[in-house]
Amino acid sequence: MYKRQEYRLPTEAEWEYACRAGTDTLFHFGETISTEIANYDGNYTYGRGVEGLYRKQTTPVGYFKVANNFGLCDMHGNVWEWCEDDWRENYQDAPTDGSAWLSGKHNRKVVRGGSWFDSPNFCRSAFRYIFTRVIRDIGFGFRVVCVAPRTT
Repeated sequence: MYKRQEYRLPTEAEWEYACRAGTDTLFHFGETISTEIANYDGNYTYGRGVEGLYRKQTTPVGYFKVANNFGLCDMHGNVWEWCEDDWRENYQDAPTDGSAWLSGKHNRKVVRGGSWFDSPNFCRSAFRYIFTRVIRDIGFGFRVVCVAPRTT
């Protein structure tokens, strides 16, 4: 019997794992960021970085030709990426199995990755932010997770 493929938003834990791709630095490519390898507001700097270009718009996926160790591009900057998890101020009592943390009580969701209109601080692998899920804006996007079929 044919079963339709299931897709969903990544959990916050899955998103960070995918972004870091086995690294433990602030960005998957090191301790700082530049507008030569990511799309953010280059009028601002991070760490020992220097000011750069502010493109004022998104760039095509893969524009910088800098993929992480998992082959994923644009994990830092370009657009905020929605996660499945509901917003919480901290990780106290968070699931330990990587599953989504859902409450069903509000419409505030976690976003990750930063955006072309943000400073580089928002682009760090560990940075998380909150938006209501009704927002529609050119600075938001998403990745999808392809759920592996279960075998019985």
